[in-house]
Amino acid sequence: MAGVLVDACGWTSLVDAGLNLDSALEEVVGEANLLIIEGVREELDSLDKQRKGLLLDLLYRRAETVPAPNVGHTDDSLVSLAIENSWPVLTVDKGLKERLIEAGGSFIEVTSGPSLRLVST
Repeated sequence: MAGVLVDACGWTSLVDAGLNLDSALEEVVGEANLLIIEGVREELDSLDKQRKGLLLDLLYRRAETVPAPNVGHTDDSLVSLAIENSWPVLTVDKGLKERLIEAGGSFIEVTSGPSLRLVST
């Protein structure tokens, strides 16, 4: 089972694209173990107050909360965990994707298909 770190914008994009979580991830990484850090959870909870339909109950039931290193910004924690554990990050954030590639990591992005694509170095 492959660990996949979930970023707030990645989850939002997956939901907005109407993708089936299990089948979309299965195509790119096989059976996925969704992982979330507290900073991402806080971002999603805040976003949920502004817009509904984010399926956070589904995410929170399925995802395992993992401790994040105390390195500052949420993206810093995601990059650190991704590199340390070889976990791809589900994201559409351009800056985060660039940082992951520069650090030798990988990410899963929502394409316009709509589908998911794994990008790794």
